[in-house]
Amino acid sequence: MTVNHSEERKSTTRKHTALPKAQILIEALPWLVRHNGKTVVIKFGGNAMIDDELKAAFAQDVVFLHHAGLKPVVVHGGGPQISRALDRHGIVSEFKAGLRVTTEDAMDVVRMVLAGQVQRELVGLLNRHGPLAVGLTGEDAHTITATRHRPEIDGELVDIGRVGEITDIDTGAIEALLADGRIPVVSSIARSQDDGHVYNVNADTAAAALAAALGAETLMVLTDVEGLYEDWPHSDEVISRLTASQLEKLLPDLAAGMVPKMEGCLHAVRNGVHTARVIDGRVQHSILLEIFTDEGIGTMVVPDEAEGEQS
Repeated sequence: MTVNHSEERKSTTRKHTALPKAQILIEALPWLVRHNGKTVVIKFGGNAMIDDELKAAFAQDVVFLHHAGLKPVVVHGGGPQISRALDRHGIVSEFKAGLRVTTEDAMDVVRMVLAGQVQRELVGLLNRHGPLAVGLTGEDAHTITATRHRPEIDGELVDIGRVGEITDIDTGAIEALLADGRIPVVSSIARSQDDGHVYNVNADTAAAALAAALGAETLMVLTDVEGLYEDWPHSDEVISRLTASQLEKLLPDLAAGMVPKMEGCLHAVRNGVHTARVIDGRVQHSILLEIFTDEGIGTMVVPDEAEGEQS
């Protein structure tokens, strides 16, 4: 009998190569069981929105969640794209209290970019994997309603134009899409509660409000940092987990760009969302790493009563 040692070695090599893949899948099993059938709201933003490889990886992650039995809902803004479009139209980008001043002319551009450019590209990326994604804005079916937001600067309320403060969420259209096996992709534009206009609303705030209204299991916010730092800029140690009360104490000292993200996380976990997570959107497949691995990445916020539980 002739033994083909070459084929035997190839077979052994294949087994050794495949084993780590099997171990990764097994590690994901308890998380697949835990999250099956649950709604996950994902705020898409940062570098993940403008880097082609990261955009493609993001779309793969969201489709993976869908096929793994979760119900992903994507919410997006479009800061960099809006700024470029305003420049092309000769409209100066101005910010007050960390928010974009949105004139009537600027609002037309914001609406066009969010619903006509950013959303369409994202829907197209998701639909490369099947007839899954459906785009809508907060205007559609009264999904997001807002009133004019006037921030306080130096003790005075300031008019910054068509910037909205969310007053109501109607989840009917999103729930219908989820029930039909679709992936809703929501642009952060709101209908007006009182004056017939539309408003530009912060996408982090919109994602948190939708997560709470949907009773989501998790809110995930993609950022351009690793998470919430322990003592920035003196340390780059990331806080892996904290409670709502712990986060509330940190809010006054956070960098301006992190405030709406962390306020959104706080709102979510105090209104029924099980966990809120800020993760690094610069890392390919960061969503899968956060949800389906034991280590996770980024910063997770939990309700106060969840302290001591494993999530």
